[in-house]
Amino acid sequence: MSLNTFGHLFRVTTWGESHGPALGATVDGCPPGVEIDEATLQHWLDRRKPGQNKYTTQRREPDAVRILSGVFEGRTTGTPVQLMIENTDQRSKDYGEIAERFRPGHADITYWQKYGIRDYRGGGRSSARETAARVAAGGLARAALAALAPEVKITGYMVQMGRLKADRDRFDLAEVAQNPFWCPDAAAAAIWAEHLDELRKSGNSVGAVVEVVASGVPAGLGAPIYGKLDTDLAAAMMSINAVKGVEIGEGMAAAELTGLENADEIFMGNDGKPLFSSNHAGGILGGISTGQDVVVRFAVKPTSSILSPRRTIGVSGVESEIVTKGRHDPCVGIRAVPVGEAMMACVILDHLLLDRGQTGGLRGPIGGT
Repeated sequence: MSLNTFGHLFRVTTWGESHGPALGATVDGCPPGVEIDEATLQHWLDRRKPGQNKYTTQRREPDAVRILSGVFEGRTTGTPVQLMIENTDQRSKDYGEIAERFRPGHADITYWQKYGIRDYRGGGRSSARETAARVAAGGLARAALAALAPEVKITGYMVQMGRLKADRDRFDLAEVAQNPFWCPDAAAAAIWAEHLDELRKSGNSVGAVVEVVASGVPAGLGAPIYGKLDTDLAAAMMSINAVKGVEIGEGMAAAELTGLENADEIFMGNDGKPLFSSNHAGGILGGISTGQDVVVRFAVKPTSSILSPRRTIGVSGVESEIVTKGRHDPCVGIRAVPVGEAMMACVILDHLLLDRGQTGGLRGPIGGT
């Protein structure tokens, strides 16, 4: 039973553990002829890799990706693309004390209950280190999108840290790359820095909300009922380590709106294409893209690895206190931003290929065109 794969036509299987020799992804279904090389993929991995500032884990990993198959003379061949990232800075000794005890908030206890065996070194397969493989696969998906739908642009950023929210009236996407939080609000980023410094020094952590927007997505991606674009997006984001909630467009806030407020009115634009008055739907209606920006948000829980003692039990059932040692992110939401972007890229490409296979790009005419 394979439960390490996502996607329909563009299928990604990730493999490897946090403290094993390597991890990576096998990508099947990538169209042939897509220009790609290791440097292109490395650009995206460098945005996710640890140790880049004091607000992320100080584990030092170059996250250097190697392409082992599926590419010839700089282009994909249509066969499986094997991507590998070696682990070079494991400190497994940090986890010796948890070999027989379960860390609160971690998957230690559920992995043990399900399998009767677990790799306790850094969480093994449940570690957020697995997301490096997703980012590598997402880099390949971006390259394919650039060839098939160059108008698609994917941008992720943090909109909330703990109870502190960014002000949308101050949003400037040029700011996203200018601070360590991928925050489009420079003033909020400064406040977050002070807040996270205090938490980091006290050995605590905090959660976050990440927003990912795909602009230029053509209308018509997705299918009714079980093939909805938002169904796959929600599943993709929910599969990211530490994510506890996902919403599309207005999301949970839609429950507070009336029908008059929530319905995005439709007009004819000067270019002869539909124009919407708002985007409460997040670019998806009935599971099918509208042509508007596709907007997804997900909530990331506080990092469970903290230096404060917490009560737990061990395999023997004996109660004790535990302090999680090692190098951990005080706010894992920071490095979740490029992961969310990668998952968006994989899902959008997958649905682009599905639509191309089912309809061949056929669209119902509007306004006689």
